[in-house]
Amino acid sequence: MTDTGGAGLPGDPRFFPRGGPFTLAEIAAAIGAPVPPTAAERRFRGIAPLQSAGPDEISFLDNRKYLPLLAATRAGAVILLTDLADRLPPPGIALPVPQPYLAWAKAGGLFHPPPPATAGRHPTAIVDPSALVDQSAEIGPYAIIEARAEIGPRSVVGSHSVIGPGVTIGADCRIAAHVTVSYALIGDRVTLHPGVRIGQDGFGFAPSPQGFVSVAQLGRVIIGHDVDIGANTTVDRGSAQDTIIGAGTRIDNQVQIAHNVRLGRCCILVAQVGISGSTVFEDFVVVAGQAGFAGHLTIGKGARIGPQAGVMSNIPPGAEMLGSPAQPAKSFFREVAAIRRFARRDKMRHSTIPPAPDSTP
Repeated sequence: MTDTGGAGLPGDPRFFPRGGPFTLAEIAAAIGAPVPPTAAERRFRGIAPLQSAGPDEISFLDNRKYLPLLAATRAGAVILLTDLADRLPPPGIALPVPQPYLAWAKAGGLFHPPPPATAGRHPTAIVDPSALVDQSAEIGPYAIIEARAEIGPRSVVGSHSVIGPGVTIGADCRIAAHVTVSYALIGDRVTLHPGVRIGQDGFGFAPSPQGFVSVAQLGRVIIGHDVDIGANTTVDRGSAQDTIIGAGTRIDNQVQIAHNVRLGRCCILVAQVGISGSTVFEDFVVVAGQAGFAGHLTIGKGARIGPQAGVMSNIPPGAEMLGSPAQPAKSFFREVAAIRRFARRDKMRHSTIPPAPDSTP
C-alpha cells in the first residue's frame, strides 16, 4: 500500500493530526531546554527518529549506544543529555535536558496533542433523560449513557460504549470504543482504551453442599485523576469495600485487577499482570509483565516486581523481587549462578568419563 499522507514523518496525519510548525523557542519552552538566541525563531514541523529526521524536524537521544546515529543525523535539533551536547555535529542544534525521554514526550505532545472533544451527541446514541451530560462532552455512535450517570466537561465517550447507572466521569476523560463502566466514580483526565471493563462482579463465592453461592459484590471502583488503563483490562468492583486505582497510575493491556484491590499513586502495571482480591499496592510500585499476586498482600512503596514473578507474601518498601515464588533479586541471581555452576561441573564430569570398550566381535 502506498503511503500518500505521511510525508516521511512519524504520525501519519490521516490518524494523528499534527500541530505547528513551532519555533525553536516555543519547543524549548515546552520541554524546558535552553535555546541559542540566534536560532530562537527557526521553525520546525515535526518530530522524527535520529536516522530519518530532516533539517526541519526535532529528534532525541537518551541511550549512548545510539551515538553513531547522532553523528550521522540530519535532524535540525536534537534533545539529549547535557554532557552529550558537544557530540552533535553542526549544523544540528543541541537541546540539552536532564531527562531526554521526558522532554521527547513533551515535544510529541506539542506536535500531536490529543484531539479535542467534538461537543454533541451522535443521533444513534442513547442518553437517559436523568443523565447529566455536559454540553461540551462528545457522545459517539451507539453509545449508551444510563440513568443518573454524569459525564464531565470535554470528555469523550466512544462508539458502542456503555456508561452504567449512577457512574460519574470527570472532565477531559477519554473513553474509547466498546468500553463498559459500571459502579464507578472516575476522576479527571482518565483514559480507558478499547475493551476496558470497569466495575463488573468480583470473583467471590461460598461453597455449600448444593454448590457455590455467589457473594454480593457491593463495592465500587474509584479511579483517581490522570489514570490510563490499557485495552481489554478488567477492574472488578469491590465486595464490601471499594476497588481503588490511585491517581497517575498507568495500567497496560490485558491486566486483571480483582475486587477490593487498592493501588496507590503512580503505580505501573505491565501487560497480563494479575492481582488477587484485597491486595494493596502502596505508591510508585512497578510490576513487569505476567507477574501474579496472591490475595490480601501488601506491596510496599516503590517496590519493583520482575516479569512472571509469583508473589505470595508481603513485600517491603523499595524491594526488588524476581522469580516464582518471588524472592529478592540478589538471592534470585545467586541461585541462578549456582545452578549454572552445577550444570557446568556436571557437564565436565560426564565429558571425562572414558567411553565403554568396543565389544563388537
